[in-house]
Amino acid sequence: MVRLPPTAALRAFESAARHLSYTRAAEELSITQSAVSHQIRHIEELWELKLFLRRGRSLRLTEAGQVLAPIVRDFIKRLSAKLAELRPGDDRAVSLRVSLLQSFAFKWLVPRLGQFSQQYPNINVWISTTDELIDFSMHEVDVGIRLGHGGWSGLSEELILREYVFPVCSPRFLSRIMPPETPEDLLRYPLIYRHSQDICPRWRDWFRDAGVEIKSLPKGSKFPDTSMAVQAAIDDFGVALARSAHVQDDLATGRLVKLFDVSSPSNVAYYFVCPKGRESEPNIRSFHDWVVAEAVLSQKEFDRVAGSNPTG
Repeated sequence: MVRLPPTAALRAFESAARHLSYTRAAEELSITQSAVSHQIRHIEELWELKLFLRRGRSLRLTEAGQVLAPIVRDFIKRLSAKLAELRPGDDRAVSLRVSLLQSFAFKWLVPRLGQFSQQYPNINVWISTTDELIDFSMHEVDVGIRLGHGGWSGLSEELILREYVFPVCSPRFLSRIMPPETPEDLLRYPLIYRHSQDICPRWRDWFRDAGVEIKSLPKGSKFPDTSMAVQAAIDDFGVALARSAHVQDDLATGRLVKLFDVSSPSNVAYYFVCPKGRESEPNIRSFHDWVVAEAVLSQKEFDRVAGSNPTG
């Protein structure tokens, strides 16, 4: 029978495998680097397997280490979750790590988190933002809200929110120009662009849906993320092509206005995701139910705005 090492040694291995650094693992676990090295050496001797290879100053996992790291990580997560579940009288706060796009976090999730904290004061939400699809087996993340087409391997997923794409600008900008009467008129005004990414809404697609044939788009300023592009529109910089979730509050407060009644359905949607098998964990279930309820309210507003033209 295979002998199991102490939990502290497993934690050292999991942290070192995630960071690919004994030093960062030691900092995370509040122990010394030599203690991390000793614990990993103990596992290697116990299992008679080499887990890491060092080349110069870099550290990488062996084939055995790559196989075992996600198993150990999953074991630690499940054990921690079950212990919390079995202690119903424990009022200490627990942490829930959420990964999502920076723009969606800034414009949609974070403004609503206060409501979640009021309903679930013992769950501390830790936000992690990235434009990349993270590997849940290699990162300390419990759940995610992903923008895409779904179908991600190893994850439980649920479509929660669909968006529309339409042009917006500030009321001040609109008052300084001759208001465009047709979608084609927008080609005469400064347009705000995102750096090219397949998942971003594109002006060319919106003009096509608006029935405008164009050979080339006018030049304009480009921004690295949606939040900056929307903020540029709020600051009278020009006309931005926005997705519903990023401008819902700005439209409601009048910081932005929607131009025309052409709203293109986005070709991607938001999904709530978590590793398969963790859907029923109490903290994940609570956060899921709250996010879904908020998304239902937002979807109704998205659908309403998509069918209206506030600028007349």
